[in-house]
Amino acid sequence: MIKIWTDGSCLGNPGPGGWAFIASDGTQTVERSGGENNTTNNRMELMAVLRALTAINNPKIEIHTDSQYVKNGMQSWLKNWKKNGWKTADKKPVKNQDLWQALDERAAEKEIHWVWVRGHCGECMNERADELARTAAESLK
Repeated sequence: MIKIWTDGSCLGNPGPGGWAFIASDGTQTVERSGGENNTTNNRMELMAVLRALTAINNPKIEIHTDSQYVKNGMQSWLKNWKKNGWKTADKKPVKNQDLWQALDERAAEKEIHWVWVRGHCGECMNERADELARTAAESLK
């Protein structure tokens, strides 16, 4: 199983943003990051997971995220959004639908175990992902 830590960052909301992931199989570790201008924190959180799932070919993955938005979306909300034609419970369009759809497609190819990590609590891999995402966002200023 591959363990992945993801994070997104945004300087302003919207503003320049960054995403990052760290993947480890226990012997090798890979770090990737990138950014976008004029984006949101939630889009960067989603992009971090999407980029990780796109890059990692292993079918069994454990994703560590400090984003309740991503974790709850994938584990709870996505099923109903799809059933309701990409509308929320209060009949509004799902925000970031493009990324949710892409993430749903990638996730269907994997067996994913989701782990929520409290942000900024000293968990070293989460802190490193945060640093990479923040650096990517800052590089766009």
